[in-house]
Amino acid sequence: MRSERAAFPAAVVVVLLLSWWWIVAMARDMYGAMDGPSAWMMTSIWDGTHLLLLWTMWAVMMAAMMLPTAWPMLAMYGTLSGSPPTQRRSSHLYLFAGAYVLVWALFSVVATFVQRMLAEVLLLSPMMELASPRASAAFLILAGVYQWTPLKRVCLRSCRSPISFLIRHWRAGSLGAFRMGVEHGVYCVGCCWALMLLLFVGGVMNLYVIAALTTLAAIEKVARAGELGSGLSGGVLIAIAVWILARG
Repeated sequence: MRSERAAFPAAVVVVLLLSWWWIVAMARDMYGAMDGPSAWMMTSIWDGTHLLLLWTMWAVMMAAMMLPTAWPMLAMYGTLSGSPPTQRRSSHLYLFAGAYVLVWALFSVVATFVQRMLAEVLLLSPMMELASPRASAAFLILAGVYQWTPLKRVCLRSCRSPISFLIRHWRAGSLGAFRMGVEHGVYCVGCCWALMLLLFVGGVMNLYVIAALTTLAAIEKVARAGELGSGLSGGVLIAIAVWILARG
């Protein structure tokens, strides 16, 4: 029983450590010699292999950033799915978490497409950040305004209330666990997609930006004043956009 209880948190920690190790290695090389893990990005030919590598970069980054914010939901599901833990119930927890990560992997397909589109119209620099102040301001305004929308509030409340979400969406069995993981992932993407697009503003592989967005998403979902912080952050993002535009 104790080993079953410890196995899943240990697996999540291993995934997070590997994901962050890969991100740090990529970022350090990109802002350094560019002859290591990030060398494949220095190409003018974006064939299937390079697009797959780009998607992998996004998928790993989304797992590293969003899995920590989903831990309260995963822990609550593990508690409600049954005690004592059995092999079958433990597999349900892995299915729930895997479905959640899968949704962010699908979001990474969209992010990959957006990045290539921005690069094609010369709005993205080789360092994977927006080259136009106006484009940066537009992304900031989009994210800031979205922070105030009813859709954002609905998705955020679902993420902030694990027990309420699980009671409303509960389904038994392996398929039920997978479906609930997908539904939670959809709410989570609905909550955070605009914030994730801000990676283009500060640099997709900028560790400071990655850490800041991860922290903001976690505060929104976990802190008592998370909903208030979400609204305040929207105002801050719009203010930064106005400042960028004012600078010309």
